[in-house]
Amino acid sequence: RQVPQPVIIHWLGDMFDPALAGYWGSRNDMQAMETAVAIINDHASKVDGVKISLLSAEKEIVMRRRLDPAVKMYTGDDFNYAELIAGDEQGYSHALLGIFDAVAPAASAALQKLAKDDLTGFHDILAPTVPLSRHIFKAPTRFYKTGVVFLAYLNGFQNHFQMLGGQQSARSVVHLAELFRLADQARVLRDPDLATDRMKTILATAGI
Repeated sequence: RQVPQPVIIHWLGDMFDPALAGYWGSRNDMQAMETAVAIINDHASKVDGVKISLLSAEKEIVMRRRLDPAVKMYTGDDFNYAELIAGDEQGYSHALLGIFDAVAPAASAALQKLAKDDLTGFHDILAPTVPLSRHIFKAPTRFYKTGVVFLAYLNGFQNHFQMLGGQQSARSVVHLAELFRLADQARVLRDPDLATDRMKTILATAGI
């Protein structure tokens, strides 16, 4: 009631932070959704949209179809974003999710295809990024930032792989090696030679 302009509400699931369990007054997502939808729809003029990060396409679609038509659904589903953005006969989700930081060039190219109604081109570009995203955000999901930062390191956006609190060690070297392989398959390595050299450095540090 007090916001001066429409806001975006983020429903972040407890897989990202266990302290968020019961975010909408219930640990049952469907019961929580009842509360969330009622509040959002009652104040639709104050809500631009809601971002849902429950890693469940089914729950997101259910909520999307129940929102006031004036309220947008922003997907935060790093497991199923391609199908949710493409949408169905009853609607679609807008893209606002963490993995797009790591796969920005592919995401940009895919969205340009979608803007031209080229659904095949959209999926051809974006679908290969989904296995990479699912790997980065796999349980324990709260350590996804390690993967995002590691990919930034591989792509030359930073000259080291160090994180606050030693979070670079939150994922195993096996996890990082698989991330490297999936990033290559997704065609999101800007300079494959640089990425390979940096991967070798990480492996050597681990005694491999």
